[in-house]
Amino acid sequence: MKEVVILGAGYAGLRTLKELQKSKEAFHITLVDQNTYHFEATDLHEVAAGTQPKEKITYNIADVVKPEKTTFIQAKVVKIDREKEEVFLESGQVLTYDYLVVGLGFQSESFGIPGVTEYALEMVDVDSAVKVNEHIHEMMRQYVATKDENFLKIIVCGAGFTGIELLGSLVEGKKALADIAGVTPDKIQIYCVEAVTRLLPMFDEKLADYAVKHLTDWGIQWYTGKPIKEIKPGVVVYQDDAETKETKELEAKTIIWTTGVSGSHVMGDSGFSERRGRVMVSEDLTDPDHKNVYVIGDVSAVMDAESQRPYPTTAQIALKMGTTASKNIIHQLKGEKTEAFTFKSQGSVASIGNTHALGLVGKSSVKGYPASFIKKMIMNKSLLETGGVKEALAKGRFDLYH
Repeated sequence: MKEVVILGAGYAGLRTLKELQKSKEAFHITLVDQNTYHFEATDLHEVAAGTQPKEKITYNIADVVKPEKTTFIQAKVVKIDREKEEVFLESGQVLTYDYLVVGLGFQSESFGIPGVTEYALEMVDVDSAVKVNEHIHEMMRQYVATKDENFLKIIVCGAGFTGIELLGSLVEGKKALADIAGVTPDKIQIYCVEAVTRLLPMFDEKLADYAVKHLTDWGIQWYTGKPIKEIKPGVVVYQDDAETKETKELEAKTIIWTTGVSGSHVMGDSGFSERRGRVMVSEDLTDPDHKNVYVIGDVSAVMDAESQRPYPTTAQIALKMGTTASKNIIHQLKGEKTEAFTFKSQGSVASIGNTHALGLVGKSSVKGYPASFIKKMIMNKSLLETGGVKEALAKGRFDLYH
């Protein structure tokens, strides 16, 4: 019996699994993930800010595994040998495969800036998001003991999609944090340091300005056009003047790093031709050198013919990749020709708190509450496509009017 191994139970991996499990073809699936649960990566900022519990954005992988077809192994992948068709796990176990689907996800990118790894908090999975939230709460308690206002300050490094969404959730969570610290919400100071001045470039200026204005009105203090040069304990060092290269320092006891991500280091460690952990795949999503290896999700790069740049790594494209990879594996099992991957974005919506959002749906701009409604429906759709009706009903966002 042929063996299909899927590495990673993110959006791409679970979508592949869900579709393959429907097949009547005779093959076995092994799914590997370092966690026992799938998490909605698009919602990590809410856990970090404390506006949603981790249970709301996770569900057990076992709930979507059909044991008659699939074996789930909780383990960390350390290396892939494509010549020998083997996967090496941290536990020492070695898996063999006929077809491999690599959907190993992302990791935080420091861009070589000193001190990022040591002194900034990352937000790349549920555990790290929970750690951010626990850290902020501890800083509020430290303020009670010390009255040092730096404990009330939070710096978000980066104003990309994730940074903007995190800022919105932090504003939403200010009252709860203020209650812990015994202060009024306006005493919780939130800063954002960003290298560029034009924020949210994936949206037109009018939409981007809508987000910035709302966050400014809600008290966010912007340091735009200020490239970060170093992170020290409780300090962000940024370039204040492009001509003189003069730097200044901004102090806060909470520093959160959201400036960018790369694909899993396993890709480079395994000898894939990659850039920042992403492999430029063939048109059918296979590794250019190995037609039985599919590379999807955050470790995959697919060129957008219009922009001549790789598509951004989003849940939307990851789900579509999972569907295509599953179809092509079935094609190969039947001796048929594989299909080319095609993608047309249905739009993108960024939330700034629970009832405000902005984005593009098709070619139409949306903002405010209507955008928030659409954002929640998009999240519910992704739950449906990875976990099915049960998980969508249990974990979905149906508080559409709050």
